[in-house]
Amino acid sequence: MDLYEYQAKDLLAAHGVPVVAGSVINDPTKAAAVAAQLGGRVVVKAQVKTGGRGKAGGVKLAADPADAVSKAAQILGMDIKGHTVHKVLVAAACQVVEEYYVSFLLDRSNRTFLAMASIQGGMDIEEVAATKPEALARIPVSAGVDLGKAREIVAAARFPAEVAEEVAEVLVKLWECFVAEDATLLEINPLGRDGDGHIVALDSKITLDDNAAYRHPAQEDSAVVDPLEAKAKALDLNYVKLDGQVGVIGNGAGLVMSTLDVVAYAGVKPANFLDIGGGASAEVMANGLSVILGDPDVRAAFSSTFSAAGSPPVTRSRTELFRRWRFSVRRRPNRWSYGWTGTTWCRAGGSSRRRTIRW
Repeated sequence: MDLYEYQAKDLLAAHGVPVVAGSVINDPTKAAAVAAQLGGRVVVKAQVKTGGRGKAGGVKLAADPADAVSKAAQILGMDIKGHTVHKVLVAAACQVVEEYYVSFLLDRSNRTFLAMASIQGGMDIEEVAATKPEALARIPVSAGVDLGKAREIVAAARFPAEVAEEVAEVLVKLWECFVAEDATLLEINPLGRDGDGHIVALDSKITLDDNAAYRHPAQEDSAVVDPLEAKAKALDLNYVKLDGQVGVIGNGAGLVMSTLDVVAYAGVKPANFLDIGGGASAEVMANGLSVILGDPDVRAAFSSTFSAAGSPPVTRSRTELFRRWRFSVRRRPNRWSYGWTGTTWCRAGGSSRRRTIRW
């Protein structure tokens, strides 16, 4: 679950990380009051869950409250890489002397956590990693980050001596936030050194573990959540919307992934990933079908389920379920010695185009 910048800023501030003061608004006329409160000169920043805001014109400097209103009006409603801007963050302008980069992330390949740091912040870190790999320090983290570990990270990245200790203290607080908020990524870019020589988090990106989303309900943004995915989540179904025309239901993530390949191999595109889990009842199957049928792009539904050998009632109940939903059923002969069954359902009636996948 990716957070907006303003949400990430609030989390950082709650854990004692120095951040720039600011407020989020969705009405450009409110920008004047916020700018006046922050001293007049502010930065207006689009709040979208994608990168490249600055290059797209989604980050603008305003000289005074009136200019802040103008800049907010220009940014609100913008489309940035397919994301419409509904909110902007009006933040105090900060004199920045130097820009750095720090992050903590889950390193799945090595089954540990990873700290990354560079004194070349304020740009795409991927570009730094590709063109100057020696400028990006990577330090595995297996036992947490105390002040000693933080100093190790600072030394590896070769931070200037005059800010090294303050950066180390900020790293400790960032790690506390990373752990307490169930994050899989916490990135500060840039971590700035202001005109007074102090360290401040100027921009941040935080991704929370989806498995811990129930512990952070306040961070979810229902306005951008796909309604079908929200419905599936409420029904405790593992659903991901895709851009095809064939709805897919299966019991087991691996089986569903294989079924997506089968559908694609047949020359059509899967409309979703939907795993109903093992031992699913007819009610769960019905819930899954209701989610799939809620997608107007779906022209057919394909079920791929695995059950124990000698369990014909599973298929009979499933077939009866879909007959009730007014589907025409094409079922492959069961091979109970292997326990596999496969069924394709096409929309019955109307003028919709039908297509049956034979396998």
